[in-house]
Amino acid sequence: MSTDSTHPIAYVTGATSQIGRFLIPRLQTAGFTVIAVSRQPPTTDVVWHQADLQTSSLPINQPSQLFHIAPLTLLPPLLARLSKDAPLRRVIAFSSTSCLTKANSPESRERKIAAQLMEAETALKVACQARGIAWSLFRPTLIYGCGIDKNVTFIAQFIRRFGFFPLVGQGTGLRQPVHADDLAAACLQANQSQTVNKTYNLSGGETLNYRDMVKAIFHQLGKKPLLVSIPLPVFKLMIRCITLLPVRTTISMAMIMRMNQDLCFDHTTASHDFGYNPRIFSENEMGF
Repeated sequence: MSTDSTHPIAYVTGATSQIGRFLIPRLQTAGFTVIAVSRQPPTTDVVWHQADLQTSSLPINQPSQLFHIAPLTLLPPLLARLSKDAPLRRVIAFSSTSCLTKANSPESRERKIAAQLMEAETALKVACQARGIAWSLFRPTLIYGCGIDKNVTFIAQFIRRFGFFPLVGQGTGLRQPVHADDLAAACLQANQSQTVNKTYNLSGGETLNYRDMVKAIFHQLGKKPLLVSIPLPVFKLMIRCITLLPVRTTISMAMIMRMNQDLCFDHTTASHDFGYNPRIFSENEMGF
């Protein structure tokens, strides 16, 4: 693995994720030498460091930035395995607003995920403070944009297959879908900012209820919205049937019940600190 020492170096973990797919081209345009850390090589033209993040170390021997797009729980151990003199200058990492919205979920699996995220956030801050590394931590809301997410794309897949979309009740819960490219842009904006060692909620540029979000997806597919409000007992029966689909792992009763729960977060601080300016969900390409 060779790098061009005349350019700033950016390590990217999770390079093939939704955000990574937009972040790498942005970093390259900004003049970074990008080192993608992953098990499998990314499709983009970058320096690739093959590694299993659960066991490997980052070979940082020049002043570098780390954009950690992989699961946050992998980051504190990864930092612990760095050599003591590794010149890592800055870390920008992603958690999720799920650490807050799922903390009191009726499903133990979701509560465990929320607790693990909070523990990883704390461990990241402690590790960076011990090493003198500047950090920024992002908590995005519902991410979309590449056709590989488990929310917007799932809804689109359901609509394509069945021609309608079911709701529990009226689907009044508020949502703020955020495009993966806006999160990639936030990485560079924050990296250029002098504001460090802060956690930011990164929501989308539009707040709309679940029903209207689904309608916008219908319109994106070129279809007339057909939403059906279904009583909860009937919905539970539908869930059992839907488990026959390949996307069954994305469905849970807790997820269904959140259709009528507000999941909104203010991104004013990010806008003030580094110019975060996300796009409007219903007015742009959704990536599926």
